[in-house]
Amino acid sequence: MLVSKAARRYAIALLEIAQDQKAVEDTLKDILFIKNTIDDSRELMLFLKSPVIKPHDKQKALTTIFSEHVGELLNKFLVLIAEKERSGILQSIASSFVDEYNKYAGIIEVEVRTAKALTDAQVNELKSVLEKNTAKKVNLDLKEQADLKGGLFVKIADTVIDGSIKHKLEQLENTLLDNTVELN
Repeated sequence: MLVSKAARRYAIALLEIAQDQKAVEDTLKDILFIKNTIDDSRELMLFLKSPVIKPHDKQKALTTIFSEHVGELLNKFLVLIAEKERSGILQSIASSFVDEYNKYAGIIEVEVRTAKALTDAQVNELKSVLEKNTAKKVNLDLKEQADLKGGLFVKIADTVIDGSIKHKLEQLENTLLDNTVELN
C-alpha cells in the first residue's frame, strides 16, 4: 500500500507522543485494532474516504466505533484526525505507524515462500539464522507456493534470495540455451 507523506507524518507524530507517554506498546495494540477493523470493513473505509460526509459525522462514528476499544491517546488522535479532515487516510496512517514502530523496535518483515509447509523446528531455525545475519528481530511472512518445487524464496526489503528448485531449473535451462551449438 502506498502511504502518503501526510499519513507518514501523522504516524511519526503519534509514535513520538506514545514514546513520551511511555505507551508505545499500548498504542501499537490500539492502532492494529483500528487497522484491522478498517481492513475488514469496506463500508467503513468508504465512509471515512467519502468527501460528502461531514467531518463531525466521521468524528462521531469513529468515537462510537473505537472509544471503548482503544486508549485515551488514540481516542484524542481520532478526534484530531476527523477535525483535520484526514479520516480518509486513517488506514494509511495505521499502516505507516506499524512501519515506523518496526523501525523503532528494530523489527524487519521477511517474506518467505516454500513449496511445502515448514515444520516448527525449521521455522525457528530459519528465523534464528535471519536474525543473526540481519542483527534485527524478524517477523516472518510464511506462505506455501507449490510451483517452487522445493527450496526457499526469501525477500528482505529489496533483497531477494531465490534458492528455489524452480529458479535453479530456470537458470539451468538458460545456461543450456545460451550454450547450444547450431549444427548445419
